[in-house]
Amino acid sequence: VVTRDDVEESLKGVCQYVKDEEQLLKDLQTQIEETEQRFSVKQAERDYWLEYKNVGGKIQANKIMNLEKDIKQVKDDHHRATEYYRNALKATKEENDRLVEMHMKLCKEQAPENAIRYLDKNSRREIKENEWLKEEVKVYQKEVSDLKASIQLLEEENISLVAKLIDSRLQNLRL
Repeated sequence: VVTRDDVEESLKGVCQYVKDEEQLLKDLQTQIEETEQRFSVKQAERDYWLEYKNVGGKIQANKIMNLEKDIKQVKDDHHRATEYYRNALKATKEENDRLVEMHMKLCKEQAPENAIRYLDKNSRREIKENEWLKEEVKVYQKEVSDLKASIQLLEEENISLVAKLIDSRLQNLRL
């Protein structure tokens, strides 16, 4: 039996962990927005230089190419960062699920021990006697299986001896 306090404490721990994960998600969203803002700035800069190029700025063509490379690099970085954060979020969720599952398993394992602590002496004694009886049953079952194996061997030996006796009597009758 798990007490209400145990359940509340467990739920508080899980809630705190979920809040921490939500804060991490907000941080990741902020970083994505900052990257998108940088992307917008670079895009505007690119547009400006493309207009300059079309007007006749052959001298600045090299700068435009470099800025386009920068834009491509920012896009690639944005894509990689998005993938990284998506994978990090997925891994964090899986870790969270694993930790919750492990915590629940631990609580289930500790529940009988906690319940036994709150029982009276007679109930605890009955539980101990029940455990002792289970052990005794195992011992007796092993003895029974050993005895069955011995009986099997003795029966086979008996059948062999009876067969020999019958064979010897048949030979005596022939003589």
